[in-house]
Amino acid sequence: MDVEDELRRGPPTSDTPGGDCKNVCVRHARMANGATNLMLQKSIENLGSHEQQAVNTIWSLFSSAPAKRRLLILRGLLTIACPSQLSFLQEALALEMRIDPVEVLPREVTLKVFGYLDAISLGRAAQVSRAWKGMADDDLLWRTMCEQHIERKCEKCGWGLPLLGERRRKARLAMNALPSSRAGETSRGRDSDRSKTSSPTPSRPQSPSGPRARQALRAPPEAAPTPPLTRPWKHVYCERLAIERNWRRGTCSATVLSGHTDSITCLQVAEDLPHPSFPVLMTGSWDRSVRIWNLETGKEVGILRGHTRGVRALQFDALKLVTGSMDSTLKIWNWRTGECMRTLRGHRDAVICLTYDKQLLVSGSGDSTIRVWDFGTGEVYSLRGHSEWVNSVALWDSKSDGCEPASSSSAGGTPLAGVDTVGAPISNPELAKQSAMGKYLFSASDDTTIRVWDLYTRSCVRVLSGHVAQVQSLKVYIVGSHLRAANATARPDCTANQRLPQVPAPGVPSFASSTGSSSNLIGGGVVGAGQPASTSRENDFEFPHDKKPMVVSASLDNTVRVWNVEKTQCVRQQFGHLEGVWSVDVDKLRIVSGSHDRTIKIWDRDSGKNLHTMVGHKAAVTSVLLTDQSVISGSDDGEVRVWAFAPKDT
Repeated sequence: MDVEDELRRGPPTSDTPGGDCKNVCVRHARMANGATNLMLQKSIENLGSHEQQAVNTIWSLFSSAPAKRRLLILRGLLTIACPSQLSFLQEALALEMRIDPVEVLPREVTLKVFGYLDAISLGRAAQVSRAWKGMADDDLLWRTMCEQHIERKCEKCGWGLPLLGERRRKARLAMNALPSSRAGETSRGRDSDRSKTSSPTPSRPQSPSGPRARQALRAPPEAAPTPPLTRPWKHVYCERLAIERNWRRGTCSATVLSGHTDSITCLQVAEDLPHPSFPVLMTGSWDRSVRIWNLETGKEVGILRGHTRGVRALQFDALKLVTGSMDSTLKIWNWRTGECMRTLRGHRDAVICLTYDKQLLVSGSGDSTIRVWDFGTGEVYSLRGHSEWVNSVALWDSKSDGCEPASSSSAGGTPLAGVDTVGAPISNPELAKQSAMGKYLFSASDDTTIRVWDLYTRSCVRVLSGHVAQVQSLKVYIVGSHLRAANATARPDCTANQRLPQVPAPGVPSFASSTGSSSNLIGGGVVGAGQPASTSRENDFEFPHDKKPMVVSASLDNTVRVWNVEKTQCVRQQFGHLEGVWSVDVDKLRIVSGSHDRTIKIWDRDSGKNLHTMVGHKAAVTSVLLTDQSVISGSDDGEVRVWAFAPKDT
């Protein structure tokens, strides 16, 4: 009778949808379903007025009832319902019980949940609905994804992505932001310090051919700074993912650059120059020339001639090019105009390799010595220890923030972004000496050894032995502190010379000015050839940074080796080449090697697994270079090949 009374009185005056659960009920917190309400409206309009009032009263009573009474009413309805009605309830409940967490949960909570998904799962989530797509495409999620993968291997999935053109864009923006007066002061400072580097032996070589080529290489007039362009992080990730997939599949397109008339000996590419706008590739050859290429079009834009014998090594930056030749000289060029600004003499045999930073130029020679030329003070000294040709050198500054080494140019190589090769050198002798603190030099030789030199003490601190034939190339890369010995105790941060016991070098003469003859330039800071390879001083040596250098070396014994420098251990040998390996390069993900067997091999840097073997050269591969999206190789067949892994529309 109570229910009949309720029906006679009609709906309650105070309608409280949801009863006592309205504050926590997920369904009441959402908007009404328009399609469902329209269907109910049409159905109730087909009823008589009395029936409409009865149905409306039942709905109102259930809506205003507390939770316990609702459950009681539902149990009663289920008891008296027919099977067909129960079937209808089952189908309806399957749809109604679906709750979209993206619409229900706060955005912060949903982002936290989506943050545990990988890139593939995020892509699938974006296909669920518009709400899911908006959440899965959130820029914060993809920025985190990029930080986990770009230029490093993700700890979860093992994938790493290339950096691509970020360094190039940053360099251009930084250069555009410089005021014109400051740029002029920097240029004048370099010109004034250049006269101290060596005895002037100027020459007038052939400049880049054609007025258009010269105009393309010369710096443009001062322009207004351009604002940086931004893109969604998801686009950044997808762009790099497409290239990384090609790396893993070995999918690439080869472009041949022809122009040299003899074997290619060295090469280097720069993609981060403020000008010109295209990536610049330079190649040296036994034909005594250096050729400049537009890497985007594959066209030659300049030729530098001046050496009387083959060019064996080169390295360049935005301001200068340094070349080493079989004619025993090094030349410093303004490569934009083709002018040879200085010729450095001192070696008694061919200059085989070189590398430099903003303060020091280091060259290795067939006379088995290494010469260090100070750009700022004009000081020159030699390092002795190798007994045969010095084939490759590389600088590493342990004080640099990025802990990145400057790679050598003996068989190609690109100075990494963390190395400061542009800037005014220090002219004060004392300050220049202090700037060498924490700087190390790595050298490889035909005597089958690799030596590590402390440029502050000017002494050899490590000798890596293990190759059974001439070591032709080496590269340095950095690893974290996880490779340190487990029993190593923490030590306070200090400079390199504080970790080494100070061993006096009696009878060390002072360094002569570079304007003297070659016989006067060889002196102080020399490590004798008879010095033992392993001493107690070397065993106690430890690099002053948490990140430690590793060396990758290539030898004519057909192997590529990876060395732990601090422990003086060969941690891995990589076999696969059928003949001697002439050149090697490395980045944060891969190792690439070129061999006399005319093949190029790509290896996984961490595991040493051979990923791909590329064939195309018709003679020995003498130099290889690894970039984010390509491998560049030079060969005795006189060709330069660019193996591009980027999709054609990238």
